[in-house]
Formats: sequence, C-alpha cells, structure tokens
Amino acid sequence: MILHGYFRSSAAWRLRIAFNLKGVAVRHVSHHLRRGEQRAPDFLALNPQGLVPVLQLDDGTVLTQSLAIAEWLDETVPEPPLLPRDPLGRARVRAFALAVAADIHPVQNLKVLVRLRAMGQSEDEVQAWAAAVNADGLAACEALLPAGGGPFCFGSAPTLADICLVPQLGNARRFGVDVGRFPGLLRCEAACMAMPAFADAVPARQPDAE
Repeated sequence: MILHGYFRSSAAWRLRIAFNLKGVAVRHVSHHLRRGEQRAPDFLALNPQGLVPVLQLDDGTVLTQSLAIAEWLDETVPEPPLLPRDPLGRARVRAFALAVAADIHPVQNLKVLVRLRAMGQSEDEVQAWAAAVNADGLAACEALLPAGGGPFCFGSAPTLADICLVPQLGNARRFGVDVGRFPGLLRCEAACMAMPAFADAVPARQPDAE
C-alpha cells in the first residue's frame, strides 16, 4: 500500500501512528504542501480535495480522510483495536477524535491560513488565529477526558482519540500555545510517546522532514 502524506501534516501523522500500532507496512510518498504539490493534476486525480493523506490499496483502490482510513484499517486489521468494544465507549472515543479532526484541525490548517493571508491579515494575526483555535479546542478536549482514567485518553491502551491528540498537540506547540494548561492531555501524550509507534511517527523522524 502507498500512503501519500507530508511530514508536517497532522492528518498524515495520525495515520503513521495508526499503521505503526497495527504493525502494517506502507510505502510513504511525500507531497510538499507548502510548494503546492497537492494541487498537481496527478494528485488531484487521486483526491479531488487536494488534501493529504491518501491511501492507495494494493488493488489500486483509493481511500481519503484520515479518520475514515483509520477505521478501515481497524476493521481490516482488528488487533490491537483503535476503538473500544462497547458502543458507548466507541461513541466517546469518536467524539473526542472528531473534536480534533473536525473542529480544531480544519480551522487552522494550511489552506485556511493561506486564505487569511490572502485576505490581508498580518502574519501576527494569522498566527494568533491558529493559536486561539488550538487553545480553545484543546481546552474542550481536556474537559472530555474521563475522570480518573488513563494512562491514555480512554483507558489502558491508545485509541483513535490518542492518535488524533498527539499530532494536534504538536500543532499547538508550533503555534506557540502554552500546552502546560492541559495536564490531562499531556499525561496522555506522555504515555503515547513512550511507545515506538508514536515516537517513530513524529514529523522530525520522517524522510521528508525539513
């Protein structure tokens, strides 16, 4: 399989973690987002949205959207599970993951920041926007953590929630957010980063890192 991504893309970062946790090997192909390579005709033929990640299966089937790909992976390679077995637990993990993937990440991603600059916002204003989006969203995520849980977001093993959390904390730091105000999230992140599946997925360790 081929996973199309970019070292700094938090959505692609999620899938690097997921494939590492499952022990499934993929070939990584990088598309430099800041150079606009995601808008090349051959890439748009794979994903008309012009976004990474994209997964090409061995038979040529194309999958898009990081959470959809992660759930496909979980259904085709069940162990270790990325979602709890019980319906209520699955709903809570999905809600946390979507709080990151649907409500925080899209509002501060590269496409939005480029649009803000094109509308005449100063660089300071653009950075402040991204920082505020991250800080507000992560505050909500902190409140979503179950009391007395751990060491991961929802129990004794990482789930889709942790897979989304760790890259978003990386984004928040990049935009200068004081993440020390989120001790619960940092506790979960520390548990994750003790695992090679998470540590090996960080942007700085990718072949296309700059």
